[in-house]
Formats: sequence, structure tokens, C-alpha cells
Amino acid sequence: MAKGQKTGGRKAGTPNKATADVKALAGAHGPAAIRELARLASEAESEQARVAACKEILDRAYGKATQPISGDPDAPPVQIADVSDTDLARRVAFLLAKGLKNDA
Repeated sequence: MAKGQKTGGRKAGTPNKATADVKALAGAHGPAAIRELARLASEAESEQARVAACKEILDRAYGKATQPISGDPDAPPVQIADVSDTDLARRVAFLLAKGLKNDA
């Protein structure tokens, strides 16, 4: 593939026709599904089911929680930036070498 150039597939912004019908059907059932999740969140006998229903509602309302990435549990989350492949390879090699030294 040419670097930086898309060489095939749909043009950016073109909807996926293969999944459009499924999304339309799912969208039609969306309000009922949210009502059912809300009912389960307050009425389910199992606490586990109530928590799961609450989580699903919150995920849809606010988006899923971010998952920090860190090699060290005491370190802050790793920040991902736009870097070149070469620079990324250097960083990975540095972290691997640092990790191998700490394990020895």
C-alpha cells in the first residue's frame, strides 16, 4: 500500500451498505431496548443483572470508560501521539530494553 494513500475500499464518508439494513432494524428496536434496560436496572432480582443494565445505559448515554494503558501500575497512562513508524519502533525498543533490565 502506498504510504499515506488509501488504495481501495469505500471513499471516506460513504456509508457501509452491507450493514445499513441491520443498523436500521436495530435502531427501530433501540427505544424498547433502553426501556427494558431501565426496567432491569430497577426491578431485576439479581444485583448482578441490575449492575449490568446500569452499565449498559451509562455506556450508551456517556460512552464507554477509557481504558488507560500503562506498563507500570504506578505510572500514569501512556499518551499516544502521532509519531513516525521509526520513532515508534525506537520507543518500543527502549521500553522493552528497560523492562528486560528490570526483570533481570
